Amino acid sequence: MREWGLGFNRYFEKWMFLIIPGSLVLGFAGGDALLPMVGAVPYLFAFVTFAMAIGCGLRELSGVMKKPGVMGLTFIIAHIVSPLAAYGIGSAVFGADSPYVVGLVLFTIIPLGVSTVLWVGMSGGSIPLMLAMVVLDSLLSPLVVPAGIHLFFDTTAQVETWPMMVDLIVIIVLPTIVGVGLNEWSKGKAQAALKPYTAPLSKLCFVGVVALNAAAISPYMEQLKKDMAVLVPVVVLLVGLCYALGFIGTSAAKDSKVQITVSYATGMRNISLGIVLALGYFSPLAAVPVVLSILIQQPIATAHHYILQKINKDKTSARGGAHVG
Repeated sequence: MREWGLGFNRYFEKWMFLIIPGSLVLGFAGGDALLPMVGAVPYLFAFVTFAMAIGCGLRELSGVMKKPGVMGLTFIIAHIVSPLAAYGIGSAVFGADSPYVVGLVLFTIIPLGVSTVLWVGMSGGSIPLMLAMVVLDSLLSPLVVPAGIHLFFDTTAQVETWPMMVDLIVIIVLPTIVGVGLNEWSKGKAQAALKPYTAPLSKLCFVGVVALNAAAISPYMEQLKKDMAVLVPVVVLLVGLCYALGFIGTSAAKDSKVQITVSYATGMRNISLGIVLALGYFSPLAAVPVVLSILIQQPIATAHHYILQKINKDKTSARGGAHVG
């Protein structure tokens, strides 16, 4: 069972770029059958959060405190500069009252994405820093997300802050505390012991979240068809811009690890949480930009990975040339 679980996890991560879009298609196609199960989404998502948190101990969290400037800059770019860009672009294209603008801004104020850790590791960034920022940003989300929504949409969207905060605490904060606590109690051994079971199960829960939220949106597909030609390029532009803001914003640091880490942090968000919040508190159309981001995030992450490799290769060649000269 142990080997099967680890093998399944590796297989899923290898083919994630196909499995996640496939989950969306499944949700749209089976909307009528899946709609009664949409209420399970927060619980599925809570388990995904728990599985992530098991791999993070207090040491990773304390690592962030050694780089408060990097952490602060990341959160400013991710949750202030990016939302302003999202609101400006969305309002210019769709009008300030459009639910699509809500979705675009929501994408930028939800917490940093768990999958960033994988990409940061593959691209040569700082995994401990990324882990710590993901956990800390998730813990702050009950304050950041409602505040951001009210800041941008106080007159155009009626949002009950307290229920949203409670939901965020249940599906993000509590699972994170339990996971980190288990990691500390076991002195880091819990992840290795539980990963063959929690990793594949969390992947299946993630598929469930994506499919069920697609099912919830399926009744609105007719209207979406008319808007998709404009909406898709706008989402691609916004997601790409978020990566660029992180990379350019840390260029003064002259630290490639910091640039890699922050650019992925600002570019990739906790999309599943965004969908849950969009469907729970706004028009289902507000969830559409967030759903599209699932399809767009991973391809842009792949392109960003190759761009970073090219930049680092060019830097290495330049240093080699200067040394020879």
